[in-house]
Amino acid sequence: MASLKEVKNRISSVKSTRQITSAMKMVASAKLHKAQGRIENMLPYQRKLNEILTNFLSTDATIESPYTEERPVEKVAIVAFSSNSSLCGAFNSNVAKMLERTLEDYKSLGKENILLYPVGKKVEEAVKKLGYEPQGSYQEMADKPSYVQAYELAGLLMKEFLEGRIDKVELIYHHFKSTGSQILTRDKYLPINLDKVAEEATETAGKSNFNNDYIVEPSASRLIADLLPKVLSQKIYTVLLDSNTSEHAARMLAMQAATDNANELIQDLTKQYNKSRQQAITNELLDIIGGSLK
Repeated sequence: MASLKEVKNRISSVKSTRQITSAMKMVASAKLHKAQGRIENMLPYQRKLNEILTNFLSTDATIESPYTEERPVEKVAIVAFSSNSSLCGAFNSNVAKMLERTLEDYKSLGKENILLYPVGKKVEEAVKKLGYEPQGSYQEMADKPSYVQAYELAGLLMKEFLEGRIDKVELIYHHFKSTGSQILTRDKYLPINLDKVAEEATETAGKSNFNNDYIVEPSASRLIADLLPKVLSQKIYTVLLDSNTSEHAARMLAMQAATDNANELIQDLTKQYNKSRQQAITNELLDIIGGSLK
């Protein structure tokens, strides 16, 4: 059995750890609140954009856009979103595992035909471990989501697709559903599926406030074609916010679990300390009684 001093030192050590995890939980909670605020501020713009898009997609207009072109996949790009730091549970490892499974699906193309765009330090490290060269570093975006940087990344992906250097783009990220639920998602980004876009836009915008009384020049199909790059840019920014918010939620939950475990361990160690102390006192009393009887 451990000595009283050893148990006391362990209790002190666990209490120090509990202070750290409790502080990290509060910091993550504050960051989560800010991240949720960014999503709320972005939603009115996204709802209006989706409302306009849904209205026009519900017409009989023929849509012709290079972003909808389906072609044989000879070269693919994968954009994976993670965090820059750890201590957020399985958040980063789940992204890395999903990335590995996705790479397995495209291994027939060869490494030279798979382009990886890691957003976040942890997934960037995972990409290098897998033997791939990252197509740039986007660690700053993971910590501080920026529409400008998201717009630039979206523009790069769209340009590569239009010029035929890539035939398909996929996104891997966590979708923030609630504080207790972050859903790991693998989503096709390009070519864009208008049916899916219309379905998602309808869910986001709702149908009650739709106004179809538009006068469109030169045509609805031309307007939709011009609108799609904005939708694609907005998609990257939305995913970036989703991933960032999910990270803070995952870290808050992980630190809460660590704090709870520390509390349980302190209780167990305190019981062990009291039991050892009681046993030591009993032994001393027995020695005293034994000595007096001699």
